[in-house]
Amino acid sequence: MIRLLLVDDQGIVREGLRSLLDAKPDLEVIGEAENGQQAVEQAIALQPDVILMDVRMPIMDGVAATRTLHEQAPHLKVLILTTFDEDDYVTRAMRQGAKGYLLKDTPSNELAEAIRAVQKGYTHLGPGLFDKVMTATPAAPPPPPEINELTPRELEVLQLIAAGKSNREIADALYISERTVKNHVNSILKRLNLRDRTQAAILATNLQSLKTE
Repeated sequence: MIRLLLVDDQGIVREGLRSLLDAKPDLEVIGEAENGQQAVEQAIALQPDVILMDVRMPIMDGVAATRTLHEQAPHLKVLILTTFDEDDYVTRAMRQGAKGYLLKDTPSNELAEAIRAVQKGYTHLGPGLFDKVMTATPAAPPPPPEINELTPRELEVLQLIAAGKSNREIADALYISERTVKNHVNSILKRLNLRDRTQAAILATNLQSLKTE
């Protein structure tokens, strides 16, 4: 029996996935989480065989959760299941330790096969996603000039976002309130013209890469 943890911020999606997967004789859903932070906590507590992880979620997104799990429990296997197939999501998720990446329109039988493959240690990518990973440029782009407008505190917050930290963890690390962290995050996204925390984490990771070259 392959034990599964479902991670998605939409309850109706988790309910549908549970119904589909529990119908398979060799699959069993043992837990659910609605954001990345809960996913990390549940995964470490329940030790599932495969974690089905969405990407865009509140508090901590799926890519950051995947990175955290890869660092804290590298034996756990993450299979990304999302509606987003942008290059940066696919490549970053795989670089941060995901064993597979599928879109939510994947037929249930193919999803089950992907789960079985990942559980056995194979990597599984949905149609067309392999090309996105292979054609992604390995060179880090130069940092935007707006990076110089960030305050020292905002740069600290940005580095902690790249480390996969949630707002609460950032607040604890910097001895500030979660509200203050949220304000810093919003300021960072606005100044750098970024869509979400995932793009911020990608930028911070690229900055670190440039420093080490």
